Amino acid sequence: MSKTLHQPLGGNEMPRFGGIATMLRLPHVGTAEGLDAAFVGIPLDIGTSLRSGTRFGPREIRAESVMIRPYNMATGAAPFDSMNVADIGDVAINTFNLLDAVRIIEEAYDDILQHPVIPLTLGGDHTITLPILRAIHKKHGKVGLVHIDAHADVNDHMFGEKIAHGTTFRRAVEEGLLDCDRVVQIGLRAQGYTADDFNWCRRQGFRVVQAEECWHKSLTPLMEEVREKVGGGPVYLSFDIDGIDPAWAPGTGTPEVGGLTTIQGLEIIRGCQGLQLVGCDVVEVSPPYDTTGNTSLLGANLLYEMLCVLPGVVHR
Repeated sequence: MSKTLHQPLGGNEMPRFGGIATMLRLPHVGTAEGLDAAFVGIPLDIGTSLRSGTRFGPREIRAESVMIRPYNMATGAAPFDSMNVADIGDVAINTFNLLDAVRIIEEAYDDILQHPVIPLTLGGDHTITLPILRAIHKKHGKVGLVHIDAHADVNDHMFGEKIAHGTTFRRAVEEGLLDCDRVVQIGLRAQGYTADDFNWCRRQGFRVVQAEECWHKSLTPLMEEVREKVGGGPVYLSFDIDGIDPAWAPGTGTPEVGGLTTIQGLEIIRGCQGLQLVGCDVVEVSPPYDTTGNTSLLGANLLYEMLCVLPGVVHR
């Protein structure tokens, strides 16, 4: 039986301002069955600590994805020529109870990962990555991590709560979800609660690339080091949009100056080519602070670039 290969709806078939707003104008299907990669939305923002609004992230990322075309002219990637990809909609989270929402997300990804599919997640605040990693651990065991962010997200608690968007990766370490010798964090910056904040990560075995190390340069050489560090096993890619400087991505809940450029963001993702990626996400897009739509547009393009570096994508 020949493999189904869904194609994005073209701009000459339906005006880009018309039709149903799915990710990349792909078909919406109700299950991950038969898919190689699936776009999934998690409209969560009750784990945020400053500005809310990421509950609207998946919807706006989808809306801004309408301009993205099938073929990557820079890298030659042709994801829709070899991968069956669709949008499977949003996880129906409990918007009044964060811990219950986390449970619901984990169970949803348990169901998704019953199939041989790679989930590409539209966030939602960074709390969502913890339940996703829990589900991925059941299938793949400990994973390496490429984490782009202004913040390390390794707080022990936030207002006494152990689960929130700033505690995600401390919990992931404590729960044994990460292969700590295969973790890289890129773009960390600003101030800490203690002088030792980023050193906690280093003590776990993480490679911490602070934003200042990235200023005024291409990150292509860095990504050679990253591939060497995290390769050799399954890898999860988590991209917090606030890793990008707010000059380029103002629509986020906890912006920090001195961040990465959009070009560096593309270099990081394209530099993940060849890794055994088992899941990816873009989180912390907050449309109420995104008056031009540029942050959601960037989020959509980052997710497309992630699709283009998945194992099994052909290049033309």
